[in-house]
Amino acid sequence: MASNPAPSFVALATQSAVVRRALAYGVVVGAILIAINHGDALLRGEFDGARIAKMILTPLVPYAVSTLSSVSAMRASSSG
Repeated sequence: MASNPAPSFVALATQSAVVRRALAYGVVVGAILIAINHGDALLRGEFDGARIAKMILTPLVPYAVSTLSSVSAMRASSSG
């Protein structure tokens, strides 16, 4: 009997449940991180290209952590 190969990282990471969860964490945790890291400058109205780029990239960190964690958990639960 041939066994089915394990789904790839990309296949697991792009499942709708994984993406929805990661987006939610990215938005919530990303907003908190932006407030912590840039809140004082935002209140002073200090906007420049570098700060805006950092603020845009900040939610990617919790998104990536959530995605990696979800894929790891899915692989661990399917392996036994």
